[in-house]
Amino acid sequence: MKELALHILDVAENSVRAGASCIEIIVEEDRISDKIVIEIRDDGSGMDDDTLSRVLDPFFTTKDVRRVGMGLSLFRRAAENTGGYLSIDSRQGSGTTVKAVFGHSHIDRQPMGDMASTVTSLLLSHGEIDIFYKHIIGSDEFVFDTRDIRSVLEDTPITSPEVIRFISTMIRERKTLE
Repeated sequence: MKELALHILDVAENSVRAGASCIEIIVEEDRISDKIVIEIRDDGSGMDDDTLSRVLDPFFTTKDVRRVGMGLSLFRRAAENTGGYLSIDSRQGSGTTVKAVFGHSHIDRQPMGDMASTVTSLLLSHGEIDIFYKHIIGSDEFVFDTRDIRSVLEDTPITSPEVIRFISTMIRERKTLE
């Protein structure tokens, strides 16, 4: 994966497979401390201790369709390549939190990528879930929450083309719902 947004999408897809109804994505870019912190939290089924101890092994997966699970190990490697790290906190029945820390100015840090496409892809594939996305850059903070969007949609599905275009523009331009 060449962008951090694609790693986020991969982790969020894992959350959906774990039965999450809400996924929180928090990105904090702090140039003063020279760090990018990405946290993805879900309210899914969580992992037992055995699964948690093996989840970063690229040759371990819980999926039936393939024999390797490269996503989290690649995300960890991307963080470590910048002097950062990846941690996972999960409890069965209580959800999972994946936290990755990157050196912001490190030459090997992947670009952030297209978060608008990441969020809209998740919504198009899984329109029933709620997504909370917060992106902080210095003192500037942008917050997007599908629950706010749903509250004004009435009978219009969140996956309708007009709504998806609106959401994409909203995230790209960092505009809040007014």
